[in-house]
Amino acid sequence: MHYELQPTVLVLMVIHGAGRILGQTEFAFTDNDFEQVRQLIYARAGIALNDSKKPMVYSRLARRLREQSITSVAAYLAMLKKNPDSPEWESFTNALTTNLTAFFREEHHFDALALMAPQWARMHGSIKIWCSASSTGEEPYTIAMTVAEALHTLQPPLQVMASDLDTQVLATASRGIYSVDRIEKLALQRKQRFFLKGHGDNEGMVRIRPELRELITFCQINLLDKAWALSGPFDAIFCRNVMIYFDKATQRAILERFIPLLRPDGRLFVGHSEHLAHVSDLLQPCGRTIYKIK
Repeated sequence: MHYELQPTVLVLMVIHGAGRILGQTEFAFTDNDFEQVRQLIYARAGIALNDSKKPMVYSRLARRLREQSITSVAAYLAMLKKNPDSPEWESFTNALTTNLTAFFREEHHFDALALMAPQWARMHGSIKIWCSASSTGEEPYTIAMTVAEALHTLQPPLQVMASDLDTQVLATASRGIYSVDRIEKLALQRKQRFFLKGHGDNEGMVRIRPELRELITFCQINLLDKAWALSGPFDAIFCRNVMIYFDKATQRAILERFIPLLRPDGRLFVGHSEHLAHVSDLLQPCGRTIYKIK
């Protein structure tokens, strides 16, 4: 699951009541409202929002207010707190998590995976990988393609557990259908081997080959949940571009739970801007943003 700031409309800042109001042109959004959002999303998903995220938060929540015909952010938040089991909590969480991904993003990780996959297959008989922030599916499908290439078969002994917090992107991932521009940077051989081209009403679309789709199980997992609906041991865990949105205490708590799920020779892959020096007692680097159990 990956997050980024998106461009938003120019907003006005005025003084009113409990504090400054953001987005005066449509909905009131005070400093107090923003603080409540920060507390709620931190408790729900472990995401730590800093002050620079205010415009993004306003833009995302404004869409939910329009959808729900609610006239203020304060009323929307009050509705959430009053109904802890409301399905709107899922929409609230989805709204504040934007997913940025691509096939073979940070390709050095997949080069490393291709080298290790044959060894894991020989030693363990099969390969088991958890992609813990699968977004719209490009990452778990890239894992499957990489192992298929490394083992020279479209049906490698591979199981990929692909999870995300956002249920909307999981639905997209499970379908495995993408616009053709999503694969324009891939080598022609990969396009021909791993994708089916759409025709007629599906012109301009491609679909992941069913052999690869069958290697992957998609499910929703919140990394903050007390129990995860999976079991190890895994040869690799991909958790890329997620840790940067957690504070260090939350990062450590999650990494401590990853370690028992990894095989002794397993690998943890993290994002290009994520460095785990603060957990050097748990993990040690063994490649570019690749770690093993210490």
